[in-house]
Amino acid sequence: MIILGATSDISQAFVEKVLSETKEIIPEVYLITSNPKETERFARHIQVKYKQESKVIHLDITKEIDYSLFQNIESQLVFCATGFLGKNTEDGLYDEKNTERIIEINYSKLVPLINFWAQKFEEARKGTIIGLSSVAGLRGRQSNFIYGSAKAGFMVYLDGLRNYLFHKNVHVMTVLPGFMDTKMTAGLPLPKPLTANPSQAASIIYKAYKKKKNKIYVTGIWWVIMSIVTNIPEFIFKKMKM
Repeated sequence: MIILGATSDISQAFVEKVLSETKEIIPEVYLITSNPKETERFARHIQVKYKQESKVIHLDITKEIDYSLFQNIESQLVFCATGFLGKNTEDGLYDEKNTERIIEINYSKLVPLINFWAQKFEEARKGTIIGLSSVAGLRGRQSNFIYGSAKAGFMVYLDGLRNYLFHKNVHVMTVLPGFMDTKMTAGLPLPKPLTANPSQAASIIYKAYKKKKNKIYVTGIWWVIMSIVTNIPEFIFKKMKM
């Protein structure tokens, strides 16, 4: 099992869900992260709680990627929760470094990385890729459209990859979280009725993965919300503050 974005609360909750549910022996869990110190703590946690061996691999996705780090990794599951919210307010909109980082981490540097394992899975004719996009990618809104545009690109990439790999017996699943109570959203005034915690999200994602779902919302209410948002006529929508 390969985890991209291993410091993510959802990633860690998903790993624990798999380990608590699976009856098969997982030879090793590969925790790929930009924060190895924090991830080492999680690695020790799953070793103590589940007797699960893991390997922490340091990767800064904004730098040039050394793919030789992954050549000898064998896996049938890639779970990708790599993401960067960045500054989406007015002070971040025209910050070039902020914009570049949002696009790189959420899309442009992420796609070639997932393609690396997609090719391996295609050759083996088996495997699953789970990618976390965002409801922000369904329609550009003034509050987060840089982040949303990167997530939209990632979502379309997963759509196409799913279509391509279906004929190669490889499953690709897109996950659309709404508001999530995680480290990335700490301090944001999120409405509790619309906000899920990582444990709830992991359980929903795991069930969908076992059923080989294609695209899921973490909570159904977001399907309703985004169905309304995406169908607002543009001449009205452009005047709204969302």
